[in-house]
Amino acid sequence: MAHERIEVDLPLAKVYELLCNPVHFPKFLDRIDNVEKVNSQTFNYTTTIGGEEFQWTTNIIDNLRNTRFAWITINGNLNQTGTIRFTPLDNGERTRVDFSLDYRTFFGEAEEDLANFIDGLPDQLAKDLQKFKKLAETDTFKDATVGESEKTESEVTA
Repeated sequence: MAHERIEVDLPLAKVYELLCNPVHFPKFLDRIDNVEKVNSQTFNYTTTIGGEEFQWTTNIIDNLRNTRFAWITINGNLNQTGTIRFTPLDNGERTRVDFSLDYRTFFGEAEEDLANFIDGLPDQLAKDLQKFKKLAETDTFKDATVGESEKTESEVTA
């Protein structure tokens, strides 16, 4: 289980809008390859860990506008749960985001690559939220594609 907090220099409604659609998660969550919307409550995820493809389906279980967004896995070979809480700061001009994310196997012990993936979650989530903050505050979130920010950062430092 990982829990990270970040403050974003944008109004709460804008931050909520950017984070309440799992289809956008691969833009900033580096460990998720793809998310497809099935219906308004259900989403299919894919990622590759140690050369093995993992797929899972989640349902939104809590969507309290501008307050909280949460989901659970209902099917697949990787179990993911998540909760995002939103708190207005500075009279609503800024937003605190509390992001909790957990991965587990549905049965047995995780193999080495998956165990490393799960163990590395706290550090990765901190990096991912920094990436979200940068994309959101520079108004490039909606135009971002998967992997784009890494390319931009490496071009800048090269």
